[in-house]
Amino acid sequence: MRAVIQRVSRASVSVNNKILSEIGPGLLVFIGIEEQDSDEDIEWLCNKTVQLRIFNDSIGVMNLSVLETGGDILVISQFTLHAKTKKGNRPSYIKAAPPEIAIPLYDKFVARLSELLGKPAGTGEFGAMMMVEIHNHGPVTIIIDTKNKE
Repeated sequence: MRAVIQRVSRASVSVNNKILSEIGPGLLVFIGIEEQDSDEDIEWLCNKTVQLRIFNDSIGVMNLSVLETGGDILVISQFTLHAKTKKGNRPSYIKAAPPEIAIPLYDKFVARLSELLGKPAGTGEFGAMMMVEIHNHGPVTIIIDTKNKE
């Protein structure tokens, strides 16, 4: 699994000009799923996401997690996070899981993240053409890959 996590002051996702989810301060998580991803990847990434200390404390130091700030999370599926660009100019998405594998893992990811957060995480619509509005606060953007835990 690959995630691009952005600290936001607000974010929303729309399909066909209809807002599906919107959040205030919190995290926007773009998630890309590959065929080899497992429940272990979900558990590790969900725990890492809710515990990331990327929110400012009272003296302006990034020392608080989304749990500690009471923030929200919006999760957007994004198969393009697994783009391979080594050869040619057209990215290959061969590593991205097909929908029959990705959707159940995505649903488990959202459910576990919601459980850890203590409230529902917002979502888009898997596979839809979505418009995502992001107010990246900082900006703060973290990239995490469960296959390369740095």
